Order: sequence, then C-alpha cells, then structure tokens
Amino acid sequence: MVKSKVVFILGATGTGKSKLSVNLATLFDGEIINSDKIQVYEGLDVLANKITPAEQRGVPHHLLGIVKDPDADFNQDDFCKHAMTAIERIIGRGRLPFVVGGSNSFVEALVEDPLVGFKSRYECCFIWLDVFPSVLNGFVSSRVDEMVRLGLVDEVREIYRDDADYTRGIRRAIGVPEMQHYLKAEIGIDGSSPDEEKRQHLLRAAIDKIKENTHDLTSRQVGKIRRMKNKLGLDIVRIVATPVFKKSGVEAEKEWKKSVLGPCIEIVREFIESDDI
Repeated sequence: MVKSKVVFILGATGTGKSKLSVNLATLFDGEIINSDKIQVYEGLDVLANKITPAEQRGVPHHLLGIVKDPDADFNQDDFCKHAMTAIERIIGRGRLPFVVGGSNSFVEALVEDPLVGFKSRYECCFIWLDVFPSVLNGFVSSRVDEMVRLGLVDEVREIYRDDADYTRGIRRAIGVPEMQHYLKAEIGIDGSSPDEEKRQHLLRAAIDKIKENTHDLTSRQVGKIRRMKNKLGLDIVRIVATPVFKKSGVEAEKEWKKSVLGPCIEIVREFIESDDI
C-alpha cells in the first residue's frame, strides 16, 4: 500500500519555520497546516507572530485564527480532528500537506495516538529547524522588543480583564499574563492616575519577563523534539540554521539558501519521490 505523504516542520519559536514552510510549499505545490496552539485563535497577531498575508505568498494556510472565543480551550483532540480533515482535503486536491508550528504536543498526539490512526494512513517527513540557544535567545529578545514597537501592549490591553482566567484559552499565551501588573497600574488600584515612573518600571519588568519566559519556552520545545526523536524513534532530520542568524541582509539570505533551504529541498524531493510499500 502506498501511503499519502505529509511533511512536518518542527523547531523552537523564532527559528524560521514559517519562512521555510512557505519556501517549500511554493516549490512543491503544498498547503500549510498550523500546529501552534496560540495561533489557532483569532487575535493577538503581533504577539503570536502570525504569518501575514504578504508573507504567505499565496500559499493556502489552515487552522490560523479559527477559534473565535478567547476563553475556549483548543486541545490535542481538537487539533487532531481539524488537522486530519485539512490533510485529507489537501491530498484530495493533489497537493502536499505541510504541518508547521511549535506546539510539539499537538504533533505528537497527531502522529502517535493510535485512535487517530495517522501512521497507518500517512508517511511522514520530519524536518527540525534548530538554532543554538545562545544565538536564538538574543534573536528572541530582539523580536520581543520589535513586537512591543508593533503594538503588543495594545493587543494585550484589548483582551485584558481583571477577572479573566489566564491559564486557559488565548490568554495563556506568553506575553499576556506577564502584562497584568502593568495594565492594572494603568488605571490605578483606587481609580486614580498611576505614577508614570511606576508604570514604566512595571512595563520594563513585564517585557523582561516575556523574554525570560520565551527563552524557557524555546528550551522546552527543543527538549520535546529531542524526546520525539530519541525516545519515540521518529526519523527527524535536524537542520542547523545558526549561521543564518549570525548574518544580516543579503548575506543572511544567501546563508539561508545554502544552509537551510537547499538541504531541505533535497530532503523533501527525495521524500516525495520515494515509494512506501
């Protein structure tokens, strides 16, 4: 039996998964299924670093912003159901599905849960885009600063509620709970105007905490990928993208094509041309 093929692009936040997926989907007539548990929600486009329509370059994307209720819990079962439906429809159109995102618990549930039956129907190619922590942490910190410049605080303010549960739904996203003390200070506990110096101190503390928690997240994400590779035995190919992050501009793009895109093109080409009997 020849199984249908699905490509997975894994990696910690900030490693370039979205860019790589669009590059590959453009070359191999693919469509992209989001596997990030925050990006499935509507809103927080800056904070969640959602790929923009321009960045999508006409490639169809699925499971982006499909959950309208910010308090709803979109769990692994929900993801598996939606992802399987999207995969079948993409394959039905004669195209190649790319599952892309940083929520590895979603990917593991989809591939490993016997009730989903994924392995009996599909052949998988796993690409892990990795960047050394010392380099990635610096990039992530700079990206948080850029998110603040682009409106992170305003986004979080729009969904802020003093009595909300910040452990569920979209409000569990890194960047939301960390802003609570600052947003409370905006109105003042007693309704008076807050002290500007105190507000700025709380804002800086919130931004620093967002960076710290994002660094912790990238470490956990890599740990889960290593577990999937070493303990679950998934055939995951690691592509080191660190050299790209040490350059900028035209030189970074040249390095991307050399160190990342070129090898990944060969991996996917070999995968789709092979027969699984």
